[in-house]
Amino acid sequence: MSNHYSVIIVGGGQAGLSISYCLKQQGIDHIVFEKNQIGYSWQTKRWDSFCLVTPNWQCKLPGYTYPGSEPHGFMQKDDIVEYIKDYAKSFEPPVKEGVEVTSLRKRQAQEGFEVSTTIGDYTADQVVIASGSYHLPKLPKISERLPENIVQLHSSEYKNPQSLPNKSVLVVGTGQSGCQIAEDLHLAGTQVHLCVGGAPRSPRRYRGKDVVDWLEELGYYDLSIDDHPQKEKVRTKANHYVTGRGGGREIDLRQFALEGMRLHGRLKTITSEKLEFWDDLKQNLDQADAVAESIKKTIDAFIEKHQIQAPVDPPFYPVWEPESEALALEFEAANIGAVVWCTGYQSDFSWIEIPVFDGKGYPGHNRGVSDVRGLYFLGLPWLYTWGSGRFSGVARDANYLADCILSRQKILQPSFSRALVNEVALGS
Repeated sequence: MSNHYSVIIVGGGQAGLSISYCLKQQGIDHIVFEKNQIGYSWQTKRWDSFCLVTPNWQCKLPGYTYPGSEPHGFMQKDDIVEYIKDYAKSFEPPVKEGVEVTSLRKRQAQEGFEVSTTIGDYTADQVVIASGSYHLPKLPKISERLPENIVQLHSSEYKNPQSLPNKSVLVVGTGQSGCQIAEDLHLAGTQVHLCVGGAPRSPRRYRGKDVVDWLEELGYYDLSIDDHPQKEKVRTKANHYVTGRGGGREIDLRQFALEGMRLHGRLKTITSEKLEFWDDLKQNLDQADAVAESIKKTIDAFIEKHQIQAPVDPPFYPVWEPESEALALEFEAANIGAVVWCTGYQSDFSWIEIPVFDGKGYPGHNRGVSDVRGLYFLGLPWLYTWGSGRFSGVARDANYLADCILSRQKILQPSFSRALVNEVALGS
């Protein structure tokens, strides 16, 4: 029985720690298996200048809100790691670090699950998968066509401009990582070529406040996926690009272009001598701006409806327009020495030997409660709200799942007790 727990939690990041805190509050015995160490991904998978894009006041893990002196600032990488480690110290969760879960199966003869790890086999009445969904760097197959003399790396491997060759750099992708890495290189004086995709952008401040503050008042962060206009489709949408760098500011790719960054459309193909791009740069820039303007209009309507006194910002106008798009770029002429692929991640739940996934490998669940009794998911983007995969909303999800786990434990407890009595009787 020493390897049996009421609940096993897979993953010791902010999601796994959050549900551990809630279960500890409920007095439910459990264990957390963390493949690496607490704070590992924040420490090793982000670049040196990385910082949050949401203000610190949104960091509100269960029982542990942001403790610092800058609630409207944006924590940098080392501060984020410290925040998570301090959270763990505050309640001493039963975490086993350096332990990988290699398989999860349903028990054959009775309720519950079998969990194989690198330190042995365990059983549990219930299991929470809190390992997120950003598991494997996603590299397009076209990357194989790059000449061998060009350094290429995924955004998770990028650290700083000094770690790359002293040449021009191509950044592919304009989600949050792509835009922020492009800015990091640009500010260091590197000639950047940026492939601009279809990701939307967000204003940073508008009418006297950070946009996040306005969206909080609007109730956007309480909007559930069931009430979202796009429903489940929103889970696959790219995040709006913006930055917390320098106290927080917008990322304006058009301004970067004025300052010398070279903007291109999406990457079309690669030959032995050159890169070719789609003719969609203007379209992608315009669409990103349209999203930012729609956010402003939503805030305008809220201000007007509630008769809030707020300053009026000047209207937006694009500071730069692509006159003629260069649809090809020769490696040698452009002095390209490195490519940073900011093309996202893919999930890997292959170790879960339970039929709970859809055709795209996404787990079937309702607010984290899967179709398999006793199996739960936590920390996925838009698990229930916008903040589900972030510091801001994981507490809501963790508390909900803890209540579900407690309810199911009350159902399981009598049958478990009877099974134990029978086992003892047979043994005697």
